[in-house]
Amino acid sequence: MNIKNIVDVLLVEDNPQDAELTIRALKKQHLANQIHTVEDGAEALDFLFCRGQYASRVESDGPKVVLLDLKLPKINGLEVLRAMKQDERTHFIPVVVVTSSREDPDIKEAYALGVNSYVVKPVGFQEFIKAMTQVGLYWLLVNQGP
Repeated sequence: MNIKNIVDVLLVEDNPQDAELTIRALKKQHLANQIHTVEDGAEALDFLFCRGQYASRVESDGPKVVLLDLKLPKINGLEVLRAMKQDERTHFIPVVVVTSSREDPDIKEAYALGVNSYVVKPVGFQEFIKAMTQVGLYWLLVNQGP
């Protein structure tokens, strides 16, 4: 797989419905030209570090922000976050945890590892769309990255 486009958003989400709603919210507001979705933590790390099926990806081509679920197959979201923040190539990429976990230990550990924001997924459809739109507006339009 050769990904030549700059990736605005790396969406790491194993729930297809949540992934679709997030993509719909971002695209409806024209917030992300290129969204790349992966379904597990191992694939997220392969994408970020240009290895495996992403070996031909150009590292400098994104992402501008990572939307990261915590409860993922293979490698959980906290481990993905830890790997990103410990590596100088990905340390400065903003990471927004978007998860259903309201568990205090998850929130504390995510911030200890360097997460930029922690968003609990709203249950209702409209609330979910609104939350993802607000996340996109801030991280893709308002925030000034390094």
